[in-house]
Amino acid sequence: MGASHGHHLHFHGHSPVHHLPAHTKIVALVTFVLVVVATPRQHAWAFAVYAVLLLGVVGLAGLPFGHIARRMVVEVPFVVFAALLPFVASGPRVPVGPLSLSEPGLWASWALLAKGTLGVLASLTLAATTEPRDLLAGLERLRLPQQLVQIFGFMVRYLEVVTGELTRMRIARESRGFQARSVRSWPALASTVGALFIRSYERGERIHLAMLSRGYTGRLPVTHTLTASSAQWRLAAALPTAALVTLAVAVAL
Repeated sequence: MGASHGHHLHFHGHSPVHHLPAHTKIVALVTFVLVVVATPRQHAWAFAVYAVLLLGVVGLAGLPFGHIARRMVVEVPFVVFAALLPFVASGPRVPVGPLSLSEPGLWASWALLAKGTLGVLASLTLAATTEPRDLLAGLERLRLPQQLVQIFGFMVRYLEVVTGELTRMRIARESRGFQARSVRSWPALASTVGALFIRSYERGERIHLAMLSRGYTGRLPVTHTLTASSAQWRLAAALPTAALVTLAVAVAL
């Protein structure tokens, strides 16, 4: 995978977090997220500790706040859903100003926002400090099924190609006077999506035939392998270990 195909989530740097092998960071991320999800929602202070720990990692990696904040918009649908929960959930109602909100809905909304935000921030930190090809090598190093690794690899490799084609189709529509201003424009947008799917499928068929003609047997050649020292494993384990200790204290109280 050439450098021109690095995804926009990655932020080039030379911090200790950047230099950690990808598979150690993946294990740390998964463990941290599992600890966050397992934390009872009533322990708000524990989530505050998780946030401080995670922000410490972001600071250690030297990631600009704007780089992370702009990409946090991916969480907006979950925020909207969480905001609706107190209004639509059943159970005892509590007055909040002029509103009568569901108490279980408020708890569920808080848990979704806290755990979702921490999970998204941790995932963005991993993506910002790890090259796409290193992520794929890390997944392979962790013995993820080979076919899944290949699917992820092709997704990263051709995502920019597909989005570029979608952009060209949009420009072509607008150059002919098309404006998506009402429901009546939906059929045209649906036909665009259908055409994009057909083109992507046909491109996939051509790529597969080209790979077979070059000796592809179901497994891509390994371009580089990852190794990690005990010191690197200890550094990667610092975040999930601190989170696990926080969870143990929260449960014990």
